[in-house]
Amino acid sequence: CDKYKTGVIDGPACNSLCVTETLYFGKCLSTKPNNQAKLGDQGNLSELVNLILTVADGDKDGQVSLGEAKSAWALLQLNEFLLMVILQDKEHTPKLMGFCGDLYVMESVEYTSLYGISLPWVIELFIPSGFRRSMDQLFTPSWPRKAKIAIGLLEFVEDVFHGPYGNFLMCDTSARNLGYNDKYDLKMVDMRKIVPETNLKQLIKDRHCESDLDCVYGTDCRTSCDQSTMKCTSEVIQPNLAKACQLLKDYLLRGAPSEIHEELEKQLYSCIALKVTANQMEMEHSLILNNLKTLLWKKISYTNDS
Repeated sequence: CDKYKTGVIDGPACNSLCVTETLYFGKCLSTKPNNQAKLGDQGNLSELVNLILTVADGDKDGQVSLGEAKSAWALLQLNEFLLMVILQDKEHTPKLMGFCGDLYVMESVEYTSLYGISLPWVIELFIPSGFRRSMDQLFTPSWPRKAKIAIGLLEFVEDVFHGPYGNFLMCDTSARNLGYNDKYDLKMVDMRKIVPETNLKQLIKDRHCESDLDCVYGTDCRTSCDQSTMKCTSEVIQPNLAKACQLLKDYLLRGAPSEIHEELEKQLYSCIALKVTANQMEMEHSLILNNLKTLLWKKISYTNDS
C-alpha cells in the first residue's frame, strides 16, 4: 500500500485494499512470488501481448500507466497468473478479480479440496496416510455430483492441452489443488505448479541424475534419467490426462452405479496407462477423454444431483 500511495504500483484492487479497506482475504496461497513464467515460440505471442495489455489496463482508460505496467510485469513472473490470464474465459479457471503490485485476487471458491473435509494441520500430523485416504473417501459429495466435478477436471485437462499458447503441464495433480463451487463445477484452486512445457524442459534438461527419481519437477512431472550421460531427458513420461485419471480412480469408483462400474474401471485404467511417448498419443488422448466424459454425462444427465 505504501508503494501504491507513492504511485510506484497501481491496479484495480489497490483502492479497495489500501483506501476503502473493503477487500477481504479468504485464503492466501503464498507470500513468496518465485515462479518464473516463460512461453515457447509455439505460443501466439502477438495475441498474448494484446491480452496482457488489456489486463494491465486496470482502470480501463485505454492506457497502461507506469504503475500498472510495473504491477503487470511483476505478476507476469508468476506461472499461475499468466495461465489465469490465458484461460480467463474458461469455466474451470477462477475469475481474476484484480491486482495491486504483485498481489492478485481471484474469486472465492466454496470448497477448496476435492474431498469434503479439512482438518486443522495439528490433527493432520497424527493421522496415518492410509486412514486419511479412507476418511477422505467417506466425506465426499453424492456420486452424480462427484461425476460432474470429475467431468470438470477432464475439461480443464483439455483447456491446457496444446492450446493457442502452447502446452501446459500439471505438475502437482493432488486433491488439495482442486475445488468446486456450490453448483459442483470444478475450479482450480492453486495453479502454481501448472507450467508451460517449454519452461519445464529448460528446467529439467541436463539436470544431473543417478536414477529416474532425480528427474521430477513438482510432485509428478517425471522424465527419465539417461544412464549413458547421467542427465535427465526433457520429455515428460505421463500426460496430464493420465495423472487426472489416477486422482479420479478411487473418487469415481467408490459409489459408482453397478451398471457402469466395470466399464468405468476399464476406461480409467486405460487412461492411467497413457504415455506421452506412445504412437498416436494425441488421438488416443482425445478418444479416452471423450469416452470417459460421455460415459459420465450419460449416467448423470437426468439426475437432480448433477
